[in-house]
Amino acid sequence: MSRRRLYPFNAEQTVNILSEFGPLVLMFLVNALYGIAAGTWALIVSTLFAIIAMIYMFRRPPIFPLIASSVTIAFGALTLITGDPMWVQIKVTIFNAMFAGFLFLGLWLDRNFFQYVFEKTFHYTKEGWDTFTRSFAWFFVLTALLNELVRIGFKDDQIYHFLGFDMNGVDVWIAFKLFFVLPMSGIYAWLLTKWMSKHHL
Repeated sequence: MSRRRLYPFNAEQTVNILSEFGPLVLMFLVNALYGIAAGTWALIVSTLFAIIAMIYMFRRPPIFPLIASSVTIAFGALTLITGDPMWVQIKVTIFNAMFAGFLFLGLWLDRNFFQYVFEKTFHYTKEGWDTFTRSFAWFFVLTALLNELVRIGFKDDQIYHFLGFDMNGVDVWIAFKLFFVLPMSGIYAWLLTKWMSKHHL
């Protein structure tokens, strides 16, 4: 199998994707390694780098991490002030649900968010963009529900034993995001991109 088939993006598309989604992925990785406060700072700093890269290459800032950073800073501040990680955890549920609603509203108003974000580097028909956005909106609904199930199901002050490790509820939540949601998101996006080839202009 050729490298192009395994990784179907060129350099500009890669910068576009990394700038839009890279800061969020980095946040979850740093959350797992160094804690929620460090993850919030990682999101903020990496978003600044994404802004520089996007303005340099596409003459506009990245949209997705700016929205996520605003929400994360607000809820991260509540976590730092109160010392309760629940605010960052519930932020993911609220953000995913709100963003799904935002995507559905955009489709209803004929203002496709992902088309605006990626149309300079990806070229699909309107039907393709609408299908892509609708699929991701439902994906965000699913991840919002799963996030809340894990948050409620695993208590912060209780110790759980997984694969020889002792973890509290926050650790379980971070592991869930890192080892389930992120890989699932990557695989889903890759499969959806391959499927979208039939809508390519």
